Amino acid sequence: MTTVNEEGKDRVIFVTKEEHEIPSTVKLDEEDANEDHEEKGLILPSGEINWDCPCLGGMASGVCGEQFKTAFTCFHFSQEEVKGSDCLEQFSSMQECFRHHPELFPQEDDLQSANPGSNAEQKDSPSISDFSTSKESDTNDMPSQLPVAS
Repeated sequence: MTTVNEEGKDRVIFVTKEEHEIPSTVKLDEEDANEDHEEKGLILPSGEINWDCPCLGGMASGVCGEQFKTAFTCFHFSQEEVKGSDCLEQFSSMQECFRHHPELFPQEDDLQSANPGSNAEQKDSPSISDFSTSKESDTNDMPSQLPVAS
């Protein structure tokens, strides 16, 4: 005999072994034949960006979502020889938004101070923050030699 217990927002249903052995009569909705299952990826077959893709980790809908979308769209549709080289302004705007929200987007230095020694061996290789796009930056700031991957 089936019993149902209502506990707040939850509904707990207890069934007997015999009830479990009876085949289900539940009819599932048929899948939409027009639905293209390949549309679940980052880039849709139409070439458009799927902003709902879980692979974006919510970046498109977060506090800097509009800046992220603008920069990512520019990069995706970039026709330049060095893809995205025409998108520096958009990526700079996105980085500026990140800097205004350090609680959501901690800088590398913030991570190092929070976890000293955790990634010390990774600091040997340069990151994008080691390079400057500012015209006023001194050329002595650039690394003299980039490490070669082994």
